[in-house]
Amino acid sequence: MSTIVFKSQWTMNTKATHNSSPGIGVLLSNLGTPDSPAEKDVRRYLKEFLSDRRVVSMPRILWWPVLNFIILNTRPKRSARMYAKIWTPEGSPLLLISQQQAQALQSMLDQEKQKFHVVLAMRYGQPSIAEGLKALSRQGIQRVIVLPLYPQFSHTTTSSTRDAITSEVSKYDKALSIDFIEQYHAEQAYIDALAESVREHWSQHGRAQKLVMSFHGIPQDYADAGDPYPIQCKQTAMLLAKSLKLQDDDWGLSFQSRLGPKQWLEPYTDKTLESLAASGIKSVQMICPGFSADCLETLEEIKMENRDVYLAAGGEDYQYIQCLNAQNTHIEMMASLISRQVMDQSF
Repeated sequence: MSTIVFKSQWTMNTKATHNSSPGIGVLLSNLGTPDSPAEKDVRRYLKEFLSDRRVVSMPRILWWPVLNFIILNTRPKRSARMYAKIWTPEGSPLLLISQQQAQALQSMLDQEKQKFHVVLAMRYGQPSIAEGLKALSRQGIQRVIVLPLYPQFSHTTTSSTRDAITSEVSKYDKALSIDFIEQYHAEQAYIDALAESVREHWSQHGRAQKLVMSFHGIPQDYADAGDPYPIQCKQTAMLLAKSLKLQDDDWGLSFQSRLGPKQWLEPYTDKTLESLAASGIKSVQMICPGFSADCLETLEEIKMENRDVYLAAGGEDYQYIQCLNAQNTHIEMMASLISRQVMDQSF
């Protein structure tokens, strides 16, 4: 299955900024992170995130008081404690890893004949999408390839990033072409990178009775309305299992990070782990193929919180396989997507 590319173009004023070609911009984007684990910074981040209509589709007149008078008065304190568990002396793990990814991608693309400028931008928090686009614009760049680091498409993530970028670019008064690389959930290089990371873990730690692939959840009614995310998660999981030559009993798929009382995608990760322990599965290994970089949801929720859930239910050996992060195979996959897009689309 080929990766999807969504192409947009704004041509308001085609006067070039520089005489020579400035090259192609690459905007590498992820979800984002608070500036610190302090409660005030977490509150600011959560407010931006939960104000996104793609994330919460409830009518604003109903959602605004819930968000501002209930959620933002209770959740930031709890979330701040969770962030504090994973925060490093250098800062946010997600930001640090994303910076490493951007630097590694730039180094790899520097080997290409075409000139590239890689910039990191977060959908929420800093560095912002507006700042990233401005950094590219200042260099006179007129073509930008956007790679949102969400392998599986969801309106809550990929479309939200597209919304933010198109809104920002619409303010520009010069020609700017935007290519969005989306839905690489079945890209062979991505599956191969995941499989290699699992095999490497096995070579160092042995193989557990069960490999559980945990993906971030979305509300079930979003999927019912046509969001392709759960279908793509299952496709990724099946392709990874096939690459690893796993039998049906060797692996499972689950969804994590549900919020609020409404129904989310099932099976839930914590309930899955309790069930596995109760059924006599004494060892599990967890991997999160929907996350391109380790973050709160992988380092705290999966590596710590769900470990406690499994062990408390009677499990004995629980291991977490880290995200692809800045591993060479992951960066090579990103570079191949970008290089292929340059070859496929003329400027």
